[in-house]
Amino acid sequence: MPIAGALAAAIAGPAAAQNSGDTRISAADQATYVDLVTLAERSELVIRAEIRRQTQVPAERAPRLQPGFARLYIEAETQALIAGRSAIGQSLVYLVDVPLTVKGKPPKLKKRTMVLFANTVPGRTQSSRGTEIQLAAKNAQLDYSPAFEARLRPVLASLAEADLPPKITGIADALAVPGTLAGESETQIFLETLDRSPVSITVLRRPGQPPVWGVSWGEIVDSAARAPARGTLRWYRLACSLPDELPSRANLARDPAARRLAATDYRLVVDGLGACDRAITEAG
Repeated sequence: MPIAGALAAAIAGPAAAQNSGDTRISAADQATYVDLVTLAERSELVIRAEIRRQTQVPAERAPRLQPGFARLYIEAETQALIAGRSAIGQSLVYLVDVPLTVKGKPPKLKKRTMVLFANTVPGRTQSSRGTEIQLAAKNAQLDYSPAFEARLRPVLASLAEADLPPKITGIADALAVPGTLAGESETQIFLETLDRSPVSITVLRRPGQPPVWGVSWGEIVDSAARAPARGTLRWYRLACSLPDELPSRANLARDPAARRLAATDYRLVVDGLGACDRAITEAG
C-alpha cells in the first residue's frame, strides 16, 4: 500500500509519538500506573511486535508533524497479541512520530521489539504489507521488556474484569451533617458517572479519632467502606477524575460551618488519593 494511504488512515485519530530510546530512561520505564491504564483504555489492541522496516515520510506529506520529530512508516511482525478484541495478521503496518536524535536523524528501530497500544483502521483492515493499525495515543509505541510486560499485564487484567468501576464525570451533591457530640460529623459526597451508576464517598469524624473516608460503589451507602488502594483501577477512577476543590454548586449545606466542613472533608479525600501522576500520556 502507498505510504500516503497509510498516512491518511493514521492521522484520522490522535497523533502518535514515542521516545526514541536515545535517553537513558525509556518511555516504558517512565510510564506510571496512570499512563498504562490510559493507554490500555484507549486501545482495542495491545500487541508485542518486532520492527522489520522503517521508512521516513517526507515532511511535506506529514501534516501536524511537530518540530524535532520524524514520521515513520513502520512494517512490523506480530509476536503476540497481549490483549485485544480484534484479530490481527502476522504483519503490521502503522505510522509513528519519533523524536530525532542529536544528529538530527530518525532513530534506527529495526529489530527492536515494541509494545503497541493500537486500534484497527475502519475500512482498511488489510494491505499488501500487513494489517493496518493506528496507534492510540502519543507514546503508544513503547520498548518491550519482560519487566514492562509484567507491569502491564495486571492493568490489562483489571480492565477485563466484569465489574469494572464506572468512569467518574463529576460531583453531583455533597452534604456535611454534624453529629450529636462535639467533633462528630458525617459528610456524604455523591458522584456523577458516565453510565449513571451510583458511587458515593463518606467521610466520618468521631471525637478523639482521626477522620476516615471510604467509597461505596453501588446503591447502598456503606459507612464501613474504605478508601481504594493506590495503583488500583478504583483509585485511578477517583484520583484522575475528581476536581481539586468541591464545586460550590454541589455543596448542599446552607450553614456556613457545614459548608466549610464539607469542603474540608472533600479536601481530605483528594489529599488522601494523592496525585494522578502521568509521565508519558495526557489527560482527556
